[in-house]
Amino acid sequence: MIKGLHHISLKCATEEDFDRTKSFYIDLLGFTVVRQWPEGIMLSFGNGQLEIFCNGNGVKEIGAIRHMAFATDDVESIVSDVKAAGYEVFIEPKDIVIGSGPEFHARMAFCYGPLGEQIEFFKEC
Repeated sequence: MIKGLHHISLKCATEEDFDRTKSFYIDLLGFTVVRQWPEGIMLSFGNGQLEIFCNGNGVKEIGAIRHMAFATDDVESIVSDVKAAGYEVFIEPKDIVIGSGPEFHARMAFCYGPLGEQIEFFKEC
């Protein structure tokens, strides 16, 4: 039986991509290192983990996984930090209402990560 999300994996094509990606998630977003090995690293973001490999070609286009959404209490602060670090925010912070039953209110924003991955910062309201 599925118990929940364990990890999301990213693949870097170069050592430069690997270093930039680690810095983005550790230094900018505050993920913590769980373990490291010669070709990768595992980072914790609270209720899940992000695995980053440096052993092959990364793909910078939308594939089967559309985006990653990370829970936060302060969308604006994270977006400000992401912009200051030179990353593109392609959806500015905004309030949304998901027309489900019952309605679901949230605040969100999107940016591109160092490998072109789409990242959503999400606050339940």
